[in-house]
Amino acid sequence: MTVPEFQRRKQEGKKIAVVTAYDALFTRIIEEAGIEAILVGDSLGVVVQGKKNTLSVTMEEMLYHTKLVARAAQRALVIADLPFLSYHVSVEEAVRNGGRLLQAGAAAVKLEGGAAVRDRVEAMTRFGIPVMGHLGMTPQSVNRFGGYKVQAKDQELAEALVTDAKALQTAGVFAIVLEAIPASLAKTVTQSLAVPTIGIGAGPDCDGQVLVLYDLLGLFDDFVPKFVKPYGHLKADALQALRRYQEEVEHGKFPSDSESYH
Repeated sequence: MTVPEFQRRKQEGKKIAVVTAYDALFTRIIEEAGIEAILVGDSLGVVVQGKKNTLSVTMEEMLYHTKLVARAAQRALVIADLPFLSYHVSVEEAVRNGGRLLQAGAAAVKLEGGAAVRDRVEAMTRFGIPVMGHLGMTPQSVNRFGGYKVQAKDQELAEALVTDAKALQTAGVFAIVLEAIPASLAKTVTQSLAVPTIGIGAGPDCDGQVLVLYDLLGLFDDFVPKFVKPYGHLKADALQALRRYQEEVEHGKFPSDSESYH
């Protein structure tokens, strides 16, 4: 999967499945399943590092996890998040940090915001850094929103989001993530753009969907948004396996003769 192929999927009417990944093992499993796009999300701060939000995830941490995923990915398009404060201070910082993620192995980067980051998008794309946008419930603005809440529910905010989406497209993004917005608004945005929209809590009419790997596998249940559909129950399987292991160790059943060297 390449950036141009990703964009062509919209014209071809083919939906795009995107999944987050943060390490080599899960990257290989995702590719074996046939998923063609992987997001190295700053969501790792919550699901991997155990933090309350993504704000303290650093560039160094994003570079590290991007390297792990990119090293394992053979076919999937790898997109890496620009973390908080890595593109906010200046255009120069945005270009430099976007370039660093590409040097780490990503094929594209993602940043949050609309017209306010237009100059960042223009600069990065001008220097050959493909950029994905992100509108709606943008996790790096969680404090301004007062928590993880559905966005753009009234007419004025909905119109502003459409304007932001068009500004990002004009600036050169190859796709836009729409998170936690009304399905009807996501449909309007999708129909008004030439670039693909990738939904997460934005209804079925986006050009593709993205889910956090740990959510869809049923591994992370500290907070389960309405839009998450667990396609597996790996936490329950892991608990069962670990309890069986503990029991067999305590009762002297493991290791048995077949697990021993002679």
